[in-house]
Amino acid sequence: MLRAMIRMRPWLLALLLALVPVSEALADCTDPAGPGVNWRRCVFDRLEFKNADLTGAELRDASFPLTDLREADMTKAHLADADLATADLRRARLFGADLRGADLTGAKLEGADLTGADLTGATWTDGKRVCAEGSIGRCN
Repeated sequence: MLRAMIRMRPWLLALLLALVPVSEALADCTDPAGPGVNWRRCVFDRLEFKNADLTGAELRDASFPLTDLREADMTKAHLADADLATADLRRARLFGADLRGADLTGAKLEGADLTGADLTGATWTDGKRVCAEGSIGRCN
């Protein structure tokens, strides 16, 4: 029925296409680590991204349990709501990163650069404390 209507009224197809929302680019979880990579909603369990350059990466809602991110450059990365529980972030460069609502339970942050990182609503490494609104560079 719909096909017949579209054949008879080509403007109907144009109208239907105009009404369909344009979705954001889908993440490709198999893409290699690199600046600006889109790993939104991807799961990386027990992988190694030591020294990876993830500058400006889209990592929102991604999960990194037991993942080695030591010395990774995650400058200005979008990590809002990311699961970083138990991730190894020692000496990671998280300068200006968006970590709002991220789970940092059990994460190793020794030597990590959190300068300018937004930690608002993030669950801190102890798994109990939630960082207050305006926690920039440290969990308040």
